[in-house]
Amino acid sequence: MQAMIFAAGLGTRLKPITDTMPKAMVRVGEKPLIEHTIERLKNAGCNHMVVNVHHFAPQIIDFLHKKDFGIEVQISDESAQLLDTGGGIKRALPFFDLQKPVLIHNVDIFSNVDLRYFYLSASSTDEIDALLLVSNRHTKRYLIFNDDMLLAGWINVETGEVKSPFQELKTFVAQQAEETKINFAKAGYRLCAFSGIHILKSSALMALEIFPERFSIIDFYLRNIEKLRLKGFLKTDLELIDVGKHETLQCAEAWLKKSLTP
Repeated sequence: MQAMIFAAGLGTRLKPITDTMPKAMVRVGEKPLIEHTIERLKNAGCNHMVVNVHHFAPQIIDFLHKKDFGIEVQISDESAQLLDTGGGIKRALPFFDLQKPVLIHNVDIFSNVDLRYFYLSASSTDEIDALLLVSNRHTKRYLIFNDDMLLAGWINVETGEVKSPFQELKTFVAQQAEETKINFAKAGYRLCAFSGIHILKSSALMALEIFPERFSIIDFYLRNIEKLRLKGFLKTDLELIDVGKHETLQCAEAWLKKSLTP
């Protein structure tokens, strides 16, 4: 298994902590977030990882050079410019075997996802180009999938903004804009929240190469809906903590204690 950890973010929601350190080095329990994430991926069978860095990059690089994880951990340096999620993956392509899937994982996520099973689910079929782990979590922005769980679009339910190449979907939303809750199920669609965990296979990885240096991976997916088979992997019992803000740091501590309890 090969994976990429997004660790380049500015961590603005964790200020003032991130005024002196990168988010990846914020400690939960006895370890920084980056160590938790690497160990979790290693335990899932990952033997090659790439970590992108930008904000206080030397701190992460120094930590990874001093810590022996027993696997290959390489650095994709974005110190000169933060490249966003899609651009970050594109910059890291030379580090990967592009014939094998790459699992993408945010550094600030704790979850109950079986990463080995998730990776094998993508690896064991030729019928998809990318697999996005999603849930029924309530949020403002959703990915829209059809009945086959293939990506159809994106929506901000607060503003009503829709992004999709399918005019019938956009028309459907526009026609029901006056409703308090649009009945997507009636039209053969479902809304799911993206988890920040996904897998790109060879075809999707190579499709990144024609994109500019800096771009969002969600924009990449939305622009390739009709070219690539982008499937949602719905985990109905997903438990996920985004440790990117102060109020969830304590939740992460409790999560860690629970996971270590026999």
